[in-house]
Amino acid sequence: MIVQLEEALQSLGRLDEEIKELFGALEIETMREKAAELEQITCEPGFWDNTENTQSVLTSLKNTKQTVESYEKLAEGAESLRALIELAIEENDESFTEEILSELKALEKEKDAQRIRALLSGEYDHNSAILSIHPGAGGTEAQDWAEMLYRMYCRWAERRGFKVKVLDYLDGEEAGIKSVTILVEGDYAYGYLKSENGVHRLVRVSPLTPRDVATHRSPPWKYSPNLTIIPI
Repeated sequence: MIVQLEEALQSLGRLDEEIKELFGALEIETMREKAAELEQITCEPGFWDNTENTQSVLTSLKNTKQTVESYEKLAEGAESLRALIELAIEENDESFTEEILSELKALEKEKDAQRIRALLSGEYDHNSAILSIHPGAGGTEAQDWAEMLYRMYCRWAERRGFKVKVLDYLDGEEAGIKSVTILVEGDYAYGYLKSENGVHRLVRVSPLTPRDVATHRSPPWKYSPNLTIIPI
């Protein structure tokens, strides 16, 4: 078990280096300065008179502070874990091994999440998103594929911890959907989803394809639902 603690300490050393790299990638020092400037703006006379400008500044302040606070929490967590590991090794105490390994895994996961956020630096990447799916040409089979995409994105969003709200849903005549629009709420929802914009082509023999077509050597059908994703 002590061997596990020593290995954990080595892993933490590598994690520390990656956290230091994140400091630059996330531009933490710049973000701190920006947060201070935005805080100052909120104290200026007349700030609350312009609703649109007020909302823009407050949203930017919230996002900036969240980036800084998340990074600081990660760095402090790694520092605290190092102290615990070194104490456990020094005292030859194996009772903390499970807790240490669990915390190390959690820190690695958070580091990976922040690394991805560092790449999502577009103007609207931090926003929630509205996702619309339209089957396009292909009749029932295309509508069936569109429904599969809808279920897939809903499951993906829920696993990510995003909230999903159906804004519009139109059933297909026999199966699938004619169209659907959903709201995906959460930080960086648009950043994660924006690359999904466009046509999603499927080439397959659908279970809804007539039997005489499916059992002959005809080319498989091609269905190309279109996804539209906008930030909000």
